[in-house]
Amino acid sequence: MAENNPFGFDPEDLDRVVREAGEELRELKDRIFSFLEPPVAPTRTQPRPETTGEKGDGVWVVYTTDDDGVAHVDQVHRTELDALRTLKGNTDPRRSVRFLPYGMSVSILDRPSATEESAPGDTAPDDAATGEN
Repeated sequence: MAENNPFGFDPEDLDRVVREAGEELRELKDRIFSFLEPPVAPTRTQPRPETTGEKGDGVWVVYTTDDDGVAHVDQVHRTELDALRTLKGNTDPRRSVRFLPYGMSVSILDRPSATEESAPGDTAPDDAATGEN
């Protein structure tokens, strides 16, 4: 043992110290490079214009359409979640929830009658009754 340990440590201790030092140097290098690299910011390919609903310029209304297709507002809510909670147990197919921007007439919620022809871009009567887009 005196041959392998003249200075108070043997070759296995030296190997362990070099290995641990190498691991610490790698960790230090990774920390330095991660500090120098700028953070990756999420990018959108195309800017999307903000809609009226996203701006919050309007209200959520719970409305009912009568037999003639005319809409009558039952309740007005600030958020969609509040309006949907109001409509939670709804079984009436004529009662629905929609976003109504400020300045729009309630008549926009009216359903066209069966005798009227709907324009190609108009919402189908079934979609207006269920509140789906």
